Order: sequence, then structure tokens, then C-alpha cells
Amino acid sequence: MPPVAGKRSYDDGCATAHALDLVGERWALLVVRELLLGPKRFTDLREGLPGISPNVLSQRLRELEQAGVVRRSKLGPPYGAKVYELTEWGVQLEPVIVQLGRWACRSPWLAHDAEVGTDSLILALRTLFDPVAARAFAATFTLVLGEQSFEIVVRQGRFRVSRGGADRPDAVIDTDVQTLNALLWGSRKLSEAVRGDAVRIAGPRALVSRLLTLFPLPEQAPLLTGT
Repeated sequence: MPPVAGKRSYDDGCATAHALDLVGERWALLVVRELLLGPKRFTDLREGLPGISPNVLSQRLRELEQAGVVRRSKLGPPYGAKVYELTEWGVQLEPVIVQLGRWACRSPWLAHDAEVGTDSLILALRTLFDPVAARAFAATFTLVLGEQSFEIVVRQGRFRVSRGGADRPDAVIDTDVQTLNALLWGSRKLSEAVRGDAVRIAGPRALVSRLLTLFPLPEQAPLLTGT
């Protein structure tokens, strides 16, 4: 019996084909992406995936549960809300999603100015971090994006980001997702964003400027044209 009853299968013994049987349906990997930074309620998943309908999201979650990638759990008191989270096996999809994103960043057709969600942007930081550029840089930041806060630590050419603000950050960056996206991979300048109050910085601005340089886009893939 297939892991997810009722789904069509490639009926191919290749492990790659089997992986696509498990997580290859439309929206499935994006649901996994939304859970990589921790558990979420159904409404949180809808917010991170505004293009998905409630019925399709319910179906994908059910399929991913049946496949052993996602499980349901309950937050402890005082919350008690039902949430979805990745299983230990599901978490192992992170490098797959990161590398797939890095590969897609080379696409000539990727719209870097398109709207992105909060978790998508945070995972893009993990994807594009350049350890060589950060080799001589060490700092801790609190990044505030709307109602969500993240701790960013850069040290010894390594990058770590997690939910929740840092206890003693060297700088605090308060902005929104689209502004940060434009600062990182668009043409917006930090000085202009600060003047327009689109970014509020507590701490040395030079540290923030340096941080923004640590996530370069990879070289664009060449387009082959016919003769």
C-alpha cells in the first residue's frame, strides 16, 4: 500500500520518484517550508501561504501527516492551541529546500522584487549566506519584521537565525519584509530607507550595512539561444 492512500504514484523504483510521491504535490514543499522555523497553527499557515485555499491546505497537511512528514501537536499552557510541526524526518527536508531555493535563485526569470512571506525571506537568508564574506565579521542582531522577531548571529563565518529576539543584540533592525527584501536584493539604499522611516535601527548603522552584504545572489544561469 502506498504511504498516502488514494494519491497517484509514479510507480518508479527510483528514490527521487518516491520522494516526489511523498512531497511532490502542489503546495506540499511550501507547507514544509512554512514549518521549518517551528510549529504553526492552521491560520498561521494560511497567512504564510495566501494563495492556498483552506481545503487544499487541509488536504496537503493530511497527506503529509500520512506520509510521516508532519504531525499535529498541542501547545502547552496557557495556549493549548493545536499546531502542526515537522517530524524528525520532515526536518531533514531543510537542506533540500535550501538547495532548491539556491538553484532557483540563478533563474533569469526569478522576480526578486515580488512579494515574499516572512518565513520565506528568513529561509532565503539561510540559503544565500556567504561564509567567506562573513569570515571577519561577528555580531548579533534582533530583526523585527512586523509582529515577529528573530535573533541573527554571525560569527566565525557561520550564520544562525531563530525566532525570538536576542538578549543583548549589537543592533536592532525594525522594518517590514518587503523593505528588507529590497535592501538585500533590490535597489533600495539603507540610508534612504532610514530617512523614510521604513527601517528603524538601534545601534551602529555600520553593522547593519555590513550584514546586508552577506547574502549575495549567485551568478545567473546562462540562457542558451538557438542559432
